[in-house]
Amino acid sequence: MEQRKGMWRGGEDRQLWLSMLVDAMEHAARPEVRAKPCPPAVLLGLRAQLAQPVSHYPFAASAFSRRH
Repeated sequence: MEQRKGMWRGGEDRQLWLSMLVDAMEHAARPEVRAKPCPPAVLLGLRAQLAQPVSHYPFAASAFSRRH
């Protein structure tokens, strides 16, 4: 997660992050990739992450402190 925070500093970084996200989504949508079973450890990790409470402003405090 620390890596994601650093990628939002400038315009080019945002475009790079978005481009990487689109590439990953397109790769995941391919039939040969979708046909493979997902490892149980990955599913457990996703379930654990989804079970955590939602933060409305996950990066607001750190962004605010950097500006002031």
